[in-house]
Formats: sequence, structure tokens, C-alpha cells
Amino acid sequence: MPPRRASTKGFTRTSSLLTQRIRTASETRGFAQSRLLTHWKEVAGDAIARISRPVEVSYGRGGLGATLTLLTTGANAPMLEMEKEKLRARVNAVYGYNAIARVRVTQTAATGFAEGQVDFILGDAKPKTAPIDPALRQKAADTVQPVADEGLRSALALLGENILNKTNR
Repeated sequence: MPPRRASTKGFTRTSSLLTQRIRTASETRGFAQSRLLTHWKEVAGDAIARISRPVEVSYGRGGLGATLTLLTTGANAPMLEMEKEKLRARVNAVYGYNAIARVRVTQTAATGFAEGQVDFILGDAKPKTAPIDPALRQKAADTVQPVADEGLRSALALLGENILNKTNR
């Protein structure tokens, strides 16, 4: 049986080309394992990954126990604060030893506001709504017809549509 020929025809996987660059970039922030950054959803869990993102791992003077800094929004900080110990155990499982001694929650980036842009995935931005019945829309428009101010009339018509649509369900 002849040896199998490589089917890539000289092409290299992108992951193998970027591995060293990702490792270098993550080590500047103190991340010895880039897997913590690249697989944050698997490490932290779906609920925690939606509201947070790792920013930095800083080591103390003695080198014993590092501090993981997480970025979150103001409303989610108390929820994340309650999950710190469970999260610390999960992160240490990635490292394979007790590398992280503390988890610190911050609401801004450690380096500045420009890099602290939050891009968390919180679910669908628009809730799915049922289409409004044209008869309900007409009923709301007829009800507010006597109002003289155009802006007020359109606002009241929209309010009427929403109320009629909710009560019709």
C-alpha cells in the first residue's frame, strides 16, 4: 500500500499560524494559558460568560497565587461576585493547579476606558412579538382621531395598539 499523500497541497491551518501570536498577546496580560481567553464560554459556563470577560491575570510579589480580573457591567457585578469561588475552581481546573487565588470583579477595563467597551452577549436584543392585527391598529387610530396635536395623536395611537394587542392575546 503506497503512503498517503498530504491533501492540503501546501496549505497550513490558520490555527497553527496564529497560535504563537495569540500566546504572545495573552501573555502580555498575564494569561499563561490562552485557553482561558479563547474558550471562556466553556471554562466559565454559559451564564457567567454572557455577563463577563477575563481582562488580566496579575501575580503577587511572592509569586504565590494570582488574581484574575473580570470585566462586567454594573448590574451584573453582584451576581458575578456571588459566583467567584465556583469560577475560581473552574479556572484552576484549566490551569491544572491552584494558580488563581483571587477573582476580582471590575466594571471598567484595567487599562482604560477605550479598551473597556463591553461586548457581552445578553441574548436577543429584540423580543419576538406577534404581528399587530390591522383591525386593532385602525381601532386605535379611530379612538385618538379627535386629538388635535399630531405628535400626541401618534403616541396615543401607538399606546392604544400595544394595549389592544396585549389584551387580544
